[in-house]
Amino acid sequence: MTITTCIFDAYGTLFDVNAAARRAAQEPGQERLAAVWEQLARDWRQKQLEYSWLRAVADRHCNFWQLTQDGLDWAMEAAGLADPALRKRLLALYWELEAYPEVPAMLRTLKDRGLTTAILSNGPPDMLRAAITLAGLNDLLDDALSVEDVGVFKPHVSVYDMVGNRFGCRRDQVMFVSSNGWDAAAGAGYGFHTAWVNRLGAPIDRLYAQPQHVLPDLSTLPEYV
Repeated sequence: MTITTCIFDAYGTLFDVNAAARRAAQEPGQERLAAVWEQLARDWRQKQLEYSWLRAVADRHCNFWQLTQDGLDWAMEAAGLADPALRKRLLALYWELEAYPEVPAMLRTLKDRGLTTAILSNGPPDMLRAAITLAGLNDLLDDALSVEDVGVFKPHVSVYDMVGNRFGCRRDQVMFVSSNGWDAAAGAGYGFHTAWVNRLGAPIDRLYAQPQHVLPDLSTLPEYV
């Protein structure tokens, strides 16, 4: 079956989740953060994801922005950074995440081929709109689907159902792309063609399904569509 629709995870896939901590660490007076920002960024992201999984299985959904704040609070405490002004700054910068440099050209190539392109994300609509607009991707994405419409985080099957419901496509007509190995595996198990963007060179997750493609970044994705 020909692929007609390319669906992307947002955070860590199209948008650099480390950018907030990295930018803050470069600002004047942030010497303490500069020494630990990489670990803080890793902890922040990991807790954000862990809390989404736990809330999904416990049926205790909340907005992704709450997870983002909770994850940062854990990461800052772990780093010994008790600084309300820094917390406020980091959260503000999360609304200004940069797209990875290869993203615009990759999306343009897909659009020039006539493919549907969209986001499927844990993020709420307002956060997704802000990130898309800042990155200048409005004309390169047909939609941004948020889990807020189904009230549960990935990898719940109802999240992946949103793609077919929105675009009227079959599962085997979709290329699903994520930088999260578990998300790519879930998409593969659901029946999507999948590509895992393994930017960190991590081992593949030992799960019930595996992505068909493993890429170091998004620049070569059009070759697999």
